[in-house]
Amino acid sequence: MTAIVDVRGLRKVYSKTRGEPVVAVKGLDLTLGTPGTVHGFLGPNGSGKTTTIRCLLGLIRPTSGNANVFGADSTTSFHRVAHRVGAIVENPKMFPNFSGRKNLALLAKLGGIDSSEIDRVLGIVGLADRDADTFDSYSLGMKQRLAIGAALLKNPDLLILDEPANGLDPAGIAEMRVLIRSIADEGKAVLVSSHQLAEIEHVCDEVTIISQGELVRSGSLDHVRSTEGSERVVVSITNRDSAMNVLNGAGFSALPLPNASEFTVEVGASDTAAITRLLAEQGLYLEGLRVERATLESAFLNLTGGASPPPPGGAPQAPNENGAGQ
Repeated sequence: MTAIVDVRGLRKVYSKTRGEPVVAVKGLDLTLGTPGTVHGFLGPNGSGKTTTIRCLLGLIRPTSGNANVFGADSTTSFHRVAHRVGAIVENPKMFPNFSGRKNLALLAKLGGIDSSEIDRVLGIVGLADRDADTFDSYSLGMKQRLAIGAALLKNPDLLILDEPANGLDPAGIAEMRVLIRSIADEGKAVLVSSHQLAEIEHVCDEVTIISQGELVRSGSLDHVRSTEGSERVVVSITNRDSAMNVLNGAGFSALPLPNASEFTVEVGASDTAAITRLLAEQGLYLEGLRVERATLESAFLNLTGGASPPPPGGAPQAPNENGAGQ
């Protein structure tokens, strides 16, 4: 079965008029093969995410390696599968004085798409009751949703979104999360690049993390969390110092928390029985114990050496073919 997205050994080097060339992507592999899934594409600022997406869409030519979408080489044959791919890689470009509906109607006409699709996508993105309002009157979240509606006009099988929640307030981020999940639940594959790690954790089935243009981890959300984000147990007990001494003496790593009766132990849920037994043998009895699951953020920080995800303003864009910013 042909993968929806298949990237092998992708490398992109930007030449510069002065100074050393910039290596944006270094031999990257990436696979997305299942319809109905959301694949999160994560990496620190400047890690090569947007460059990879542009290579996938045939917008820039890789230095070496292959980027294939639905079996078509993106560099030479993307036109064969373009009707199956919807994408947003920059801020939405719409006519500010046109209504949401009129903007979509214009795009549908230019793309040879039946006008009946307009009502369908307005319903999907939740703008059916605001379709007559001008684009410039929309909130940032509404503008982003209209842009996704434009990408959905041709009813694609794959939707690629580069930072779709960038700049949105918490309510807008939550709306975007629900929208992305609903699109995948209709059977479409979604590849979403985002710095909103908590939101990605809520919506994604699979995750790929890259750093400095290289793959560091890819797989199911649970796999990525479990392999690099350690679980911890939070213990509540009256004699905290005594309890910590017992556990540290037994080879555990117990660390105090701000609450004077709590501390953490960096272990998995399967070790909770041992903790309880060791303390009880010393006459120390728990008031409470809970397991805090590994998070995507902890995995991200471990895998990228503590590098922070891009700030809410977004990552600076990669240079173009001549080294200038885009």
